[in-house]
Amino acid sequence: MKNYVFKIVLSCAVVAGPLSSCKNSSSSSKNVSRATGWKINAKEGGFQYNSEFKEQETPPGTVFIEGGTFTKGQVQDDVMHDWNNSPTQQHVQSFYMDESEVTNLMYLEYLDYLKAVYPPENPMYENIYKGALPDTLVWRNRLGFNETMTNSYLRHPAYAEYPVVGVNWVQATQYAEWRTDRVNEAMLEREGYLAQDAKYQVLSGEIGGTFSTEAYLNNPESVYGGQIDSLQGKQKKDSTNTFAKRSSGIIMPEYRLPTETEWEYAAQALIGTREYNNYRGRKKYPWEGDYTRSGQRVGRGDQLANFKQGKGDYGGIAGWSDDGADITAEVRSYKPNDFGLYDMAGNVSEWVADVYRPIVDDEISDFNYYRGNIYMKKAIGEDGKVQILRDSVVFDTLPNGKVVAMNLPGEIKMVPVGEEETYLRTNFSSSDNRGFRDGDPGSSRFFERFSDEDEDARKMYDSPKHKVERDSTGNLIRQYDTSNYRTSLINDEVRIYKGGSWRDRAFWLDPAQRRYLPQYMATDDIGFRCAMSRVGSKSKTKNKTVRHKKAK
Repeated sequence: MKNYVFKIVLSCAVVAGPLSSCKNSSSSSKNVSRATGWKINAKEGGFQYNSEFKEQETPPGTVFIEGGTFTKGQVQDDVMHDWNNSPTQQHVQSFYMDESEVTNLMYLEYLDYLKAVYPPENPMYENIYKGALPDTLVWRNRLGFNETMTNSYLRHPAYAEYPVVGVNWVQATQYAEWRTDRVNEAMLEREGYLAQDAKYQVLSGEIGGTFSTEAYLNNPESVYGGQIDSLQGKQKKDSTNTFAKRSSGIIMPEYRLPTETEWEYAAQALIGTREYNNYRGRKKYPWEGDYTRSGQRVGRGDQLANFKQGKGDYGGIAGWSDDGADITAEVRSYKPNDFGLYDMAGNVSEWVADVYRPIVDDEISDFNYYRGNIYMKKAIGEDGKVQILRDSVVFDTLPNGKVVAMNLPGEIKMVPVGEEETYLRTNFSSSDNRGFRDGDPGSSRFFERFSDEDEDARKMYDSPKHKVERDSTGNLIRQYDTSNYRTSLINDEVRIYKGGSWRDRAFWLDPAQRRYLPQYMATDDIGFRCAMSRVGSKSKTKNKTVRHKKAK
């Protein structure tokens, strides 16, 4: 018997030995190359890499949206009998999205920064701040008294946590770019690559330049007007500057507008109906059920979103308001959906990144579907380095006459990709892909017969072309397109906006509904929120549950 027990113990030891050895080998291999056997991160030098990186940090203000498959498009009763929202099966990669719309307070922080760093009194910077200002005149109605909102909605502290409106698509994308730089600037300060007061020296004018994420990654000596030496943090070693790289794992991807597919997937939040690996039913709204009113004991009968309930009824009667608002409402006033996102139905509609076309071409793409790609590359100077636009600002005059800055000083000059990148390539053949396979003759197999100047190639989306020009004295001259031969309102500058607003009836609360507006226009019921791609694993945890844990 003793011999038998000894044999079992000996066998376990023999089995456990190799397993322990494998485990030690696996853990130590983090700093040893599996390709060459050389050391990684050796003190003597050689290849350096962040082998301790775990996963992407959740960006400020956002929640994690785990990707998956879903049916994009009209899945409810098609009461309008449209053909521009046919259902398609799509897959979305995991990403992050703002838990609420961008508020007046958040946007005012952006305006304050622009005004401090690029004072409008300087003729060179005059239109940077002015071009970012929301259009407060969107509140006006020829037969309505809304001057209080025109004068107070953006800046009065009573509306600080209300969604910003009057922002066009161009301004929304520029806000996202600015936010990317400010968040990464804060990350570098936290990790010791920048001095703690670096950003405040910019705001006070002590430093004559600013921080740009892409400029820092490609030519770090150029940021802060070339004065980064004096702004190094605790990571600096002796007299040698130490810069973070993309491989450091500190720099976050860019904030941006969500794609239409991402927005719709996040708004539906079908994860709340999941049981094991199946969706149990559909969702008409971001919440469960077929009705817009709460069925819970507390608050029973109250509306679950801020929307127009009937003709001349924007919020019920005095003393018993159904949704607690008449115009917009403070963000996070209603319960979040199962992803933890607030106001994905009602309050304000939201800009998304996509160019509008009636069709969704799932034959070409059923993964991260997005129409609007314009591929750019960094301009390289004669010295072989990327070109930094140190003191130059490129302005663009929008069709409505608004002048906006297309870049800020200190950013990298970008140019469209050319033949060098597209020659004999199968996945794309040009820089601008907004009109790819959209049904016009230029998208057909006979596309070589058409040129960009050929009017026949533009007839399908032959939208009006209004012009804004400057005369010899610098005054703007606006010219309306009075042609009687225009056949469409759709072009490459028309963008999609999603979700219902305080002005809409319940039909538009369905996340699948889609509408469009020229990217230079703004209204009093369209806002926006930002998104960010997730890098690395699809999920945050490997543990699977029978059902999704509901957001509170």
